[in-house]
Amino acid sequence: MGKTILITGATAGFGEATARRFAAEGWRVIITGRRRDRLDALKRELQGLHGPLEGGNVHALRFDVRDNAEVERAFASLPDEWRNIDLLVNNAGLAAGLDPIQTGSMDDWNAMLDTNVKGLLHVSRAVIPGMIARGKGHIVNIGSVAGKEVYPKGNVYCASKHAVDALSKAMRQDLLPHGIKVTQIAPGLAETEFSMVRFKGDERLAKVPYQGMQPLRGDDIANLVWFAATLPAHVCINDLVVTPTAQASSTQVHRQA
Repeated sequence: MGKTILITGATAGFGEATARRFAAEGWRVIITGRRRDRLDALKRELQGLHGPLEGGNVHALRFDVRDNAEVERAFASLPDEWRNIDLLVNNAGLAAGLDPIQTGSMDDWNAMLDTNVKGLLHVSRAVIPGMIARGKGHIVNIGSVAGKEVYPKGNVYCASKHAVDALSKAMRQDLLPHGIKVTQIAPGLAETEFSMVRFKGDERLAKVPYQGMQPLRGDDIANLVWFAATLPAHVCINDLVVTPTAQASSTQVHRQA
């Protein structure tokens, strides 16, 4: 039986690209997300990438990472043959709004903290016991350069990604005796649905961060997840910061006229 990967937030961006990459490589892929229509469409697509394995090589779980009860029910529903998760990719996350701290939206703050921090914890808590029991596994947390430095009006989003940075380090330490790898991948500017979500569907504003430069794409991050996951057993990438060539920091971007 091949290896199994579980990806949160698999219906768009980095998660969707990662699902495609691993399915094409013959892995068994568990895709998760909130949108049933997208999950079903992606499952149909992935089933054809490498030819269906016995019993199918893709399994879809619909749940909201923010709701721990939903997470627990979803994992309890996994068939026995899907329970041995070799690689967990904690990808679900979002930015909401770009306001100074004094006028920020409480709804936006809760959405970011509940998804980016508590959601990661909910899913990790469901997967880690099985990895410990088997004495192996790998967790990849998708962080951000916003978890390495703070930029104006980034406040709560940056705080949530700093938490991912800290949790990744803490997981690495706590899980060290159990042979479990933990990797954080922290991307810079990447053109996915990220800006559309942050600016609440305003397409004009969503395009502004990527003007005059070549941003990262979903495939770029999927390739890094694949690289980290396929290194020899004695090698673990702890932290990987990746930006477009045109970006040196959160606030320093070289743009063509």
